[in-house]
Amino acid sequence: MYTLDQTHRKLVLVCTNNRQDGRACCAEQGAVDLHRKLKNAVAARDPRIRVSQSGCLDHCNTGVTVVIMPDNIWLGRVMDHDIPELVNLITS
Repeated sequence: MYTLDQTHRKLVLVCTNNRQDGRACCAEQGAVDLHRKLKNAVAARDPRIRVSQSGCLDHCNTGVTVVIMPDNIWLGRVMDHDIPELVNLITS
């Protein structure tokens, strides 16, 4: 194991978990499409911020979950109309 160079100033995780057992999950609430839109919007503003899909963040009952690191900001019920405000928060 070795330490990698830091190439990103922030990491944003978008839960795209898809549960197969009938319980609520972010994927069924539009998370995959939201991830793509958010990733494109953030990259256009600051390519040093990485927006990645994540597995379950254990908040699927609150809608699509987004985590901004290293700020340790957890957001639930994120929707497409939140993207402009979210981009401003992430890139500040």
